[in-house]
Amino acid sequence: MTLAEILASLFPQGHAVAVREGLVTGTGPFGDGPMHVVGIDGDTPLGVDGALVLSRAVLNAVRTGDRAPILVAVDSDSQRMSRRDELLGLNECLAHLAKALLLADRSGHPTIGLIYGHSAAGAFIATALATRVLAALPGANPSVMDLPSVARVTKLPLDTLEEMAKSTPVFAPGLDNMVAAGAVHVVLDQDRPLGGQIRAVIDTMEAEDVRDRLGAERGGRPVAHTVAAAVADQARLG
Repeated sequence: MTLAEILASLFPQGHAVAVREGLVTGTGPFGDGPMHVVGIDGDTPLGVDGALVLSRAVLNAVRTGDRAPILVAVDSDSQRMSRRDELLGLNECLAHLAKALLLADRSGHPTIGLIYGHSAAGAFIATALATRVLAALPGANPSVMDLPSVARVTKLPLDTLEEMAKSTPVFAPGLDNMVAAGAVHVVLDQDRPLGGQIRAVIDTMEAEDVRDRLGAERGGRPVAHTVAAAVADQARLG
């Protein structure tokens, strides 16, 4: 689905969501109140300027005090790896965006990521993975790092990594692997209205991050939940 089709399915009565230079901001009617929408469209890389625009939109939503849902729609490239962006502190700006989404969550705004295209690396982490839950549409292609990049970092042959990825979902890119690892909570049905499906996701949100538990249940991340629980137990004892 394109962003226009997603917005039409979410807001059949119309909306005030705009896309400028690949950055998505605005609102639409959702139930008895609004839904705030931010995001990235058109496989756009996320740089310093974009991260600050989206952070401002999220913080403005928090300032309203309406506790309305915030949808983060994502079809991006990775972070913009330019000299200018790096010198201006791209890592800090991406972290600022992620923290703005975490603040929104703690301030009572349900935060829902929706990946409908590509996303990778810092852009993926600072947007889709910074929400309380992450939904996807069929055909989405998320990754924390693609295998050629992993090969350059680890110095392992690409064919070796491709073979490893077949049995290690937490290590591998792609929607199916992200679902198995628990990073993607649910894949939506693009042939049904999205509004009701997003409402169901909101209504079943849990009070804590359950990605490690989902990864264990789905077999894609078998030890993260146990390790996290052990660390938490030790912290309480200390």
